Amino acid sequence: MKLTQKTVATLALPDGKSEAIFYDEDFPGFGLRLRGGGSRTWVFTYKIGSQHRRITLGSLAALTPARARETAADLHAAVRLGRDPSGEKSEGRVRAAETMFAVTQSYLTYQSGHLRRRSYAEVERHLLKYCKPLHGLQLQKIDRRTVAALVLDVGSDSGAATGNRVRASLSALFSWAMRQGLADHNPIAGSTRQAEQSRARVLSDDELKIIWNTLRSDDYSTIIKLLILTGSRREEVGALCWSEVTSDQIVLPPQRTKNSREHRIPIVGAVRAILDGRERNGPFVFGRHSAKPFSGWGVSKAGLDRRIEAAGHQLSGWRLHDLRRTMRTNLGKLGVAPHVAELAINHARKGIEATYDKYRYEGEIKTALTLWTNHVLAVVEGRERKVVPLRGA
Repeated sequence: MKLTQKTVATLALPDGKSEAIFYDEDFPGFGLRLRGGGSRTWVFTYKIGSQHRRITLGSLAALTPARARETAADLHAAVRLGRDPSGEKSEGRVRAAETMFAVTQSYLTYQSGHLRRRSYAEVERHLLKYCKPLHGLQLQKIDRRTVAALVLDVGSDSGAATGNRVRASLSALFSWAMRQGLADHNPIAGSTRQAEQSRARVLSDDELKIIWNTLRSDDYSTIIKLLILTGSRREEVGALCWSEVTSDQIVLPPQRTKNSREHRIPIVGAVRAILDGRERNGPFVFGRHSAKPFSGWGVSKAGLDRRIEAAGHQLSGWRLHDLRRTMRTNLGKLGVAPHVAELAINHARKGIEATYDKYRYEGEIKTALTLWTNHVLAVVEGRERKVVPLRGA
């Protein structure tokens, strides 16, 4: 029986059957499937090697017999050329499910075990917040033009530096996806990196005094004091553990530093007084009930800025990282040798010096931090500094 508009109207399920396929006598493999629930769908059955395949073409209500026959003819031609339409359709469904959001979730799960806490938080923010416009797209269909436009938008709204960091996070995701067979290429490759302007903000003594004297006794204020005195990065102090504090040093393990190198910070008098004033209620020196590291950076910084402004002071555009740059700059003014000043803030030595000089300069670093601490205390207390700069200043 040839399947036409007239003949298919007469088809019915045999007694006792919940499903049956009626094939066209002129076109092998082309048929209409009837089910007990009343559905009627066109199908095309074919053979690849020793395996039988079947692909659904659409419902009788959506496709006329003539249109369904044309579709089946196209698929038959594809099979003759060695293709597998059913397999391609299944693969297409899988690919459709591989959206940017789905792949991002898998990538973040992978990176959660490979990145430091702060690095992971940054990558997570880049991919979930800034890349949200891409989440619904199939990963394979994201091209260079799409990501370039996104990075440009981020740069315009949040600054070139943020745009470039988002670009780097995207590139890392696509490189990982390529290794997993989820992407054939990295669309970020060859895209433009935006020009950045390096920050050069160094706080004056007067500005340091304003900040210090506006601080309170809360966790954030105490962290700021340690950042000023040690030149450490905020996460290094905010997530400081008591196990990292010895009688005379703070010892940061490689997994807690940016350059993955152990960093030993001599504990000078003012730093010791701050640490001795903390209660040991948990593994962390700071944070909610000391059970988790400190995390309220944005809210706390905004509160500090408001208090500074309420006191009648104007401190424009300063960030926590400026404290680190301020200390490094002042170490030079105090006569500290450049290589000692660099080691004091855990900048890795490079070249021949790094290869041959294995001395840790711990005594010199402690002297440098003592000089800096005395200078800070003299500034914030409004008295003359008693310690003179080292020779050669």
